[in-house]
Parts: sequence; structure tokens; C-alpha cells
Amino acid sequence: MTPDELGCPVLDMAAEAPHRQNARLRSAGPAVRVELPGGIVAWSVTRSEVIRALAGDPRVSRDPRKHWPGLADVPEGWPLAPLALQQTFFNLYGSEHRAARRRMTPSFAPRRVTALRPRIEAMAAELIGAIGRLAPGEAVDIRRALSLPLTMTVICDLFGVPAAMRLPLGRAMDSLLITASTPDRIRVAQVEMDALLTELLHLKRREPGPDLASDVAAVPTGEAEPTEEQSRDTLFLMIGAGYETAVNLITSALQALLTHPRYLTLVHGGALGWEDVIEETLRHEGPVMHLPLRYPLEDIDLGEGVVLRRGEPVLLAFGAAGRDPEVHPDRPDDFDPTRPVKDHLAFGHGPHFCLGAPLARLEAEVALDGFFGSYPNAVLRDQDGPPAARLRSAVVNGPAELWIVPPPAPA
Repeated sequence: MTPDELGCPVLDMAAEAPHRQNARLRSAGPAVRVELPGGIVAWSVTRSEVIRALAGDPRVSRDPRKHWPGLADVPEGWPLAPLALQQTFFNLYGSEHRAARRRMTPSFAPRRVTALRPRIEAMAAELIGAIGRLAPGEAVDIRRALSLPLTMTVICDLFGVPAAMRLPLGRAMDSLLITASTPDRIRVAQVEMDALLTELLHLKRREPGPDLASDVAAVPTGEAEPTEEQSRDTLFLMIGAGYETAVNLITSALQALLTHPRYLTLVHGGALGWEDVIEETLRHEGPVMHLPLRYPLEDIDLGEGVVLRRGEPVLLAFGAAGRDPEVHPDRPDDFDPTRPVKDHLAFGHGPHFCLGAPLARLEAEVALDGFFGSYPNAVLRDQDGPPAARLRSAVVNGPAELWIVPPPAPA
């Protein structure tokens, strides 16, 4: 059946009001058919309990090449393709996924991430110090002045990305995750990204070093050599996940505290910790809204008359789970880091839980502590104006920019 015949609502790829949309879909059932770009129909899942169940269900796959009969109908330049169709462990199933993920897990182990703290603190201090050289009263987009360069530098250092490649890599990454883009723009961004990652792979094969890109470029001992596309997709996934998640988490946390300064006062007074702020930000404004896609291996009955049929695509709204009133009946749409329970699925759930979660949390803690330690009286430039523009994406979630006026750092 066509989307019109099914009466599907169109999922907003520009994410103008994602939480209102999620609330409507959540109230409509455990899963609701929605229309994606290209006329593709998928099940949208916004209830925390159902997301958790499906994300951990062995009857649900992420592999479109094996388990999505409708793959042939996906149009070129489809805005969800960079994630939904990439050939990495991200979209493998079962033992294939476990084996491929196991190779990458040590790179983001908590102990290894903790060892990065001094380097992250030094980078944050340098960026925060540069903000202090602004003219009195001058505003700065803190996303581009702190959140983005900090997280991009950290992940590019880990992967050994040359300095000249970092800015164009970040631009192409951002473009591919803006799901409101036209198919032509998606195609151009994909060509740019493929060229950059191919160049990086060739560099690491010629001149391998003690970095993660060299690990990806090397052929695993005793295993089949991955294709060029598979290696590029792995780099895209790992660099993108380590960058986009953290930059949006940091920017959203800064926005929340500057919008609700009473909680910043509690932090400065020791009544709240940065962990409280970070976990509440992850609950309230998760850095990833939807992760496309999943496919049932058999019919799955969710109750309330909803049955996911074998091979029908499913879109899990991880960023919606934290505002589910069944989990948080007390003011789920309000930012409140004093709430005792901050349950969320911001980093996913089950076998695909985000490997970069410890790194994102560490970067957020260092950025928040460093910025507010230097500028405890910073304010939003447009305190009484409209909310900051959001990223035009159904995948990544957060402010597209955040203009702040930082008073002079205390002497």
C-alpha cells in the first residue's frame, strides 16, 4: 500500500518541533506508521519500554541487505542512507555484529577514555581562553567556539586525521546528517566524504601510526579483507559517532544551564554535580533522536492491535524515550537535574549500545566545568528572544548555534 492509502503522518525531517511530534506518535500507539522521504513507510517507536524491548530483541536486525525486502525501492540521495545503509558493524546482525564490534570495543574502553582527560582538559582550556579575548559584550557561538572544535579535535586525534582534513571532514559529516537536505546535496556531501575518507585510508596504509584509522586501514589477521566502502563506512561511523554525539550534548547542556541559571547556582554551591546535569541533558535533549533502521525477522505483536510484520522497517526514537511520561510522570518536558531518576536511552540499548558513551560524558564534563569555571556569569545573547534554531535533522538533535555573551573571566 502507498503512504496515502495507509494514512501515514509524514515524519518531519527538519525537526522543527521533534518533541511535540514524538508526543503525538507516542499517544497513538506502541508503534505508528510514518512516511519517510522517498515515500518509504516505517514504524515509528517512541515509547521507552517498546524501544528498549525492540533494541534488545534478537528477532530484530539492523542489516538491510539481508533483512529489508524494500531496500531496492530506496531512492538515490535518500537522506537516511548515510546511516541506514552503511556497511559496518553498526548494520550487521547476530554473530557478525558481535565479532566486528568486539574489534572496536577496546578503542573506547572506559580506562582508555579516562587516560584522555589531561589532553581533553588542555584543549578545552585553550578554547575557553580564546573566548576570553573577545571584546567586552561581544557574543560568541559557543557551539563553534567550544563544543565543535573540542569534540572534533579529540576524535580526530584518536583517528590520526591530519589537520588539513579536519575542517572539510566536519563539514561533510554535518551535511550528511542534515536530513532536511535535498537528494542532490546529500549526493554531493557523500562524494566529498568518500573522497576524504579514501584519502585518509590510503595515507594510513602508506604511513600507519598508533591511531584508530591505521587500525581500520589494516587487514585483520586471519580475516577477509574489507572492501574500500566497508572501511570508509567504518571511519564515517566511528568519527561521526565520536563527534556528533558529544558536540550536541555539550551545546544542549550549556543551553539548558543558561536558560535555567538556578541549577548552575546549585552546581557552583556543590548541591549538584556535573553528572546530574549531563544525565538530565541526555534525558531531556538526547543528542541523537532517531537511529535508522531495524527490521523484524518475524512478525512481532506489540499489543494494542499493532503487529510489526517481517521485514518492515522500524525507526526507534531513542531521543524520545527520556520524555516518556510512563517513565517520568513528573514534568517529563522540563529540564530539572535535581530529579532523582534520569532514565534515558540517549546512547541506545542492547547489543548496539554506543561505544562512545564514556568519551561523550567525559568531554561534556570537562567542557562544562572549564567554561563555567571561567565564566560563571555568562548569559545567552538573546535571553528574551526566540529559542535557538535547531539542527534540521531527524537523526542528530540539538541547537544549530548558541550565542553567548561571556563576561570577563575573574582576575
